[in-house]
Amino acid sequence: MAKKKADAAEPANGAPPPASPGGVLRAPAEVLYAEELEQLAKEDKHPRPPGWKMSARAVLTYITGGKAGSMTITPKYIGHNRLVEIAISTLVTDRSLLLIGEPGTAKSWLSEHLAAAVNGDSTKVVQGTAGTTEEQIRYTWNYAMLIARGPSPEALIKSPVFRAMESGTLARFEEITRCAAEVQDALISLLSEKRLSIPELATEVPAAKGFSVIATANTRDRGVNDMSAALKRRFNVVVLPTPATLEAEVEIVRKRVRELGANLELKAAPPAEDAVNQVITVFRELRGGQTLDGKNKLKVPSGVLSTAEAISVLVNGMALAGNFGSGEVSANDLAAGLQGAIVKDEEKDKVVWQEYLSNVLKKRGADWRPLFTACAEHNQ
Repeated sequence: MAKKKADAAEPANGAPPPASPGGVLRAPAEVLYAEELEQLAKEDKHPRPPGWKMSARAVLTYITGGKAGSMTITPKYIGHNRLVEIAISTLVTDRSLLLIGEPGTAKSWLSEHLAAAVNGDSTKVVQGTAGTTEEQIRYTWNYAMLIARGPSPEALIKSPVFRAMESGTLARFEEITRCAAEVQDALISLLSEKRLSIPELATEVPAAKGFSVIATANTRDRGVNDMSAALKRRFNVVVLPTPATLEAEVEIVRKRVRELGANLELKAAPPAEDAVNQVITVFRELRGGQTLDGKNKLKVPSGVLSTAEAISVLVNGMALAGNFGSGEVSANDLAAGLQGAIVKDEEKDKVVWQEYLSNVLKKRGADWRPLFTACAEHNQ
């Protein structure tokens, strides 16, 4: 696979993708894109909602790309702009926002960047898991101080939602449907009354203007811990689809792979354009259950062949090429990642992958021969 001459995902101003400062593995969005956020706020002439760092129009430009004075703002979310407009408009009201979609459809990514643009702080996060408790949503106590002095404001440990209510900012709730139903329902009174009761201190904390919650949920988790009707009514729901076209998905993947490669300081060039196209084609065909031309039906593997998974395959290929190869991503570097992404269930998925290799990949032209050969060797 020949190395590509230019990267279409490169910002129009030629600037390299931002890298995490000070040896941090992953800096929050407001740190990575601080210059863009500062320039947008400086050039913003539109009215700003209470507690917001910039107007809704400026937030849209930050998310979808555009210009701020002489600076080119790189797109953070590549998809339907109308969905982003709906999400931003929701946060202007007293409703909270729920982003739903298949795994890997950039729900968390969009949530983080919305919070970074609106408040300059995307770090007030509750991570939903089977072990998440109501205290992690409301508050808990420093028990040493509680025993020594009894309930006091100093002994109170505030949750991210608590801090967002106090400051009139956004809290993020990732994977909300991974939490037990009774834990989810702790949000109902917070979102409807906009007040947090602290019975131990005989007081309530009212939410300052600007407070809201951005929650995310995977459609694959539907039925695990379904949200109650009462809680759903407190949210406006925006469904984030998988990229509509091959070209759109390729653009997203190339941009993120380039950014991650720079951030992780991988000692390899970004994958060639044909390599990215081939990986995305394989993912879209197996995900959809048919070849892109619609001529052949395919068995679907058990794993989630998401855009995020494709990014992981290509970044892993860069790591292999940089540390054990020539520095240019080859078919052999991609084959290992494809095998791991597709074959999650050894019995079922290995057969699905083998049939795809034999019936589809093998019959494609010479450009596909290196990838077929590498994948076939890896699947033995």
